[in-house]
Amino acid sequence: MAAAIRTIGVSTGGGDCPGLNAVIRGVVKAALLDHGWRVIGIQDGFDGLIWPEKSRELDHASVRGILNRGGTILGTTNRGNPFAYELVENGQKVVKDFSQRCVENARKLGLDAMVVIGGDGTMKIGSDLSKLGLPMVGVPKTIDNDLSATEVTFGFETAVQTATEALDRIQTTAESHHRVMVMEVMGRDAGWIALWSGLAGGADVILIPEIPFTIEKVCGKIKEREGMGRTFSIVVVAEGAKFPANDPSGKPIPPAKPGSVANTLAFSIREYTGKDVRVTVLGHVQRGGTPTAFDRLLGLRFGVHAADLIAQGKFGYMVCLKGGEIQSCPIEEAIGVYKTVNPKSDLVRTARAAGVTFGD
Repeated sequence: MAAAIRTIGVSTGGGDCPGLNAVIRGVVKAALLDHGWRVIGIQDGFDGLIWPEKSRELDHASVRGILNRGGTILGTTNRGNPFAYELVENGQKVVKDFSQRCVENARKLGLDAMVVIGGDGTMKIGSDLSKLGLPMVGVPKTIDNDLSATEVTFGFETAVQTATEALDRIQTTAESHHRVMVMEVMGRDAGWIALWSGLAGGADVILIPEIPFTIEKVCGKIKEREGMGRTFSIVVVAEGAKFPANDPSGKPIPPAKPGSVANTLAFSIREYTGKDVRVTVLGHVQRGGTPTAFDRLLGLRFGVHAADLIAQGKFGYMVCLKGGEIQSCPIEEAIGVYKTVNPKSDLVRTARAAGVTFGD
């Protein structure tokens, strides 16, 4: 199988993430030095296969000095699904299937296989394209750390570090002005960033999707601190935290969308405690910036081992971290299965013992 490989492609899809460039570097270095292959960088995710001019050859110079850079030198998009690609034609939005076009353009580029770096959606698309005749291996990516097939994903530690540093700064201004500060972090399906950063940053309340909360319990913690002479409180809430159906007075609480979760929560806290409440939504700052040393190393390892999967002919597989070692698993078994916080886990137990409330 390895003898048939001459040229491989590499692309990044979905949201950007600290450590993507480390993966690209690992793929390119292993391909050039270990296997003697050419590497074509596919620009902007699968868009680069739909529009083949969005590609360029990657050599040693292409990946020089990129380990410490956030983002991705190849660009990315989370709207380029070739099986349902949205276009505007004659002023009308249309949806077309460009999947076969991707396979044909990959052949025109001389690609024998591809490394696809991305989250759940990107992995699914890559797996489906592989079935159409474009051999692919995957590298999982998400700052949410919610993929069950791997112990940890690169970018997660950097996101936690960013959120923790923000909490350190928020705490001083909260204490100075005797305020409640609500900080919203990413985590639509899992509360890993909220839990880790909240615990590391000394939050008083941590709200995550896995543990239903009530406004009464949240406000009760704030009032309890007031009674102890602590005139400020820090609340960390994951964007996917589940609000109760009604507030303490029985009024329905409108569903909160990501980006507005903290504001909805702040309104309720303000109404039932009378405290001055301010909101910080970290948003995309968690995705950007320089990756930590851990995320650089994990990304580099993932990239090297992804090239090895191609050499072994293990198409339809993705790299993963298990027991501290890089292994592989079938993409089909990994997608759609989320790793969520166990409410009885050691971290949750540690947080509760340290006085943190989860609002339950």
